[in-house]
Amino acid sequence: MNPLDGYRGRRVLVTGGLGFIGSTLSIALAELGAHTTIVDALIPEHGGSPFNVEPVRDRVSVHEFDMRDQDALDAAVREQEFVFHLAGQVSHGDSMRDPHQDLGVNCVATMNLLEACRQHNREARLVFTSTRQVYGVAQVLPVTEDHPTIPIDVNGINKLAAEYYHLLYDRVYGIRSTVLRLTNTYGPRQQIRNDRQGFIGILIRKALRGELIDVYGDGTQRRDFNYVDDVVRAILLAGAVESCRGRVFNLGAARPYSLLDFVGFLEELCGARHRLVPFPTDAKIIDIGDYYGDYSAFAAATGWHPELELRDGLERTIESYQKHREIYWG
Repeated sequence: MNPLDGYRGRRVLVTGGLGFIGSTLSIALAELGAHTTIVDALIPEHGGSPFNVEPVRDRVSVHEFDMRDQDALDAAVREQEFVFHLAGQVSHGDSMRDPHQDLGVNCVATMNLLEACRQHNREARLVFTSTRQVYGVAQVLPVTEDHPTIPIDVNGINKLAAEYYHLLYDRVYGIRSTVLRLTNTYGPRQQIRNDRQGFIGILIRKALRGELIDVYGDGTQRRDFNYVDDVVRAILLAGAVESCRGRVFNLGAARPYSLLDFVGFLEELCGARHRLVPFPTDAKIIDIGDYYGDYSAFAAATGWHPELELRDGLERTIESYQKHREIYWG
């Protein structure tokens, strides 16, 4: 039996469900037959948009509020059987420029969610999407879950704190929680109009617009990349497989690619051009060099492996953005 079939008819809450990964997850849940409720603050810079769930807009319920509103959150979690917590601030640069907002969106909101579950719904099953940024600079590659966590920016610190909140509430209050540390996720519906959601969106936007792509340093920095559909399948498995409870897992890919490899695919698919430039100071202080993760623990627990190779995923991504130019980047 496919463990994802167990979502049919279940009540599911997705925080940040109008954003990039959250909307893709919400669509998948609706197609699996779940009764899906979305919470999203629709903060303009964060990329959430009702258009992202257009394919299932009649099959999801959307509530617009900030998760720092405890009363609204208390009402939202009641009777939910699964809670997928994807809401948050993901910009590493923004976290350094405005650390108080990052603290509020990533830590206060997370604490509010867990308190809402403790007070009103202890039976809910939670999955929290964290980031590989909690590790900081990799000391050994590939990075396993027991690698030291030494974040190099405010966002990484707050995401790590949010992880510990989930694990604490699992251990002390029995709020069943799993943490997934995502790596470089890409695909349709990502916000690419501004530079706040990482280098992937920046490079794709420049390629689509025919602009010269600046590659910082020598371009040999290696990364692992996951297509958004593979990430959503991992999130769903984390919620469905009971042995994932109370654990932290990396996602990752079968092989890393250099930034020059990534840009090379964009050149092939879009006719883009690039140049090598020195690191700007603000980017250099939060750069981690090479990173690629070991996802074997999650594969052993769930059978998950990423299915889509980077070039094929980028081809699908580019096709989607070209189809919806005015929505995402025109």
